[in-house]
Amino acid sequence: MLKRGVQLFFILLGGTLGFVYIPIIVKLLNFGSNIPGWIHSSFTGMVIGAVIFTLLTFWFVDSLVNFIKTFEERIINAPVTDVVFGTIGLVFGLVISFLIQLPLSGLHIPGISNVLPIFIYILLGYFFFQIGFRKKDELISLFHLPTRSRDRKRDTKIETGKKSSYAPYKIFDTSVIIDGRIADICQTGFLEGTMVIPHFVLEELQHIADSSDVLKRNRGRRGLDILNKIQKDHSIDVDLYEGDYDDITEVDSKLVRLAKQIGGIVVTNDFNLNKVCEFQGVRVLNINDLANAVKPVVLPGEELQVQVIKDGKEQNQGVGYLDDGTMIVVEEGHRFIGKTIDVIITSVLQTSAGRMIFAKPKLLEKAL
Repeated sequence: MLKRGVQLFFILLGGTLGFVYIPIIVKLLNFGSNIPGWIHSSFTGMVIGAVIFTLLTFWFVDSLVNFIKTFEERIINAPVTDVVFGTIGLVFGLVISFLIQLPLSGLHIPGISNVLPIFIYILLGYFFFQIGFRKKDELISLFHLPTRSRDRKRDTKIETGKKSSYAPYKIFDTSVIIDGRIADICQTGFLEGTMVIPHFVLEELQHIADSSDVLKRNRGRRGLDILNKIQKDHSIDVDLYEGDYDDITEVDSKLVRLAKQIGGIVVTNDFNLNKVCEFQGVRVLNINDLANAVKPVVLPGEELQVQVIKDGKEQNQGVGYLDDGTMIVVEEGHRFIGKTIDVIITSVLQTSAGRMIFAKPKLLEKAL
């Protein structure tokens, strides 16, 4: 269908050009009285032009159709923000070109007066299209404010008559979504404001969910389920940020850049990302810190019951876990692997990466 449409367009174009220019060309060539009179007819020129362009279409129409389909696929696959901001930039450039060429239209310089406006339209149109396409993230950060948050902020100002305290955006990274605890934290209302899910984080989750490794695939699918759970909760303001940074490949670096642009807070349980954010002056909420803060205080000398399930890193160590996932390293616990024993806490180590408890079997303590 597209091929027939392109052929029809060029046939009509050839007929139009033949109708206008072929009689003029015949007169300029001045073949004399040997040329029949019907050759000078405009309708004859139209037929000749249509036939010529019809023959030409068989030569280049396939290449042109393939180019159009390729361009169409790129437009369809491109993010909506790329298309919208590129189009806005193009329109803006064409408007400026029109304003520039108005004073130039009064000039009558042979050759230049006709070519210069076309050159200006092409140059400025392309230039502003690139600006809109490449600077979309900065433009989004200037005007991007979710409707619900904007209305809530406006209503607060109306009610109080004062400048309201605006809750910064909370930007989720991949690890905190896969972890799953963030859904419960959001439901409790401890996180205020809008929860931002960047599109590049969603893409990373999709890649993990499509992984050939079973463990990674299950973690990715769990992350997608958590996102659906958060999005379906009407008490949580969720916004999908569709921008991206083509000059950056690492997702963590993109998160830091986004947080700087919109003044947001990165929510994570990644220890390394936590340190990077602190170094670059970006606010960060680590849910491991929150978990450590609300855990019951365990003091040295207290007794606990734990099941030793595997070897520790050091010789004769055993490792067990509490119900909340806290790891307990049991000295001289190697012999008790697979058993549930009473232990005495010797020390507790708390970091942003989690909490680690060191203990020793109570039986050994009694023996000493």
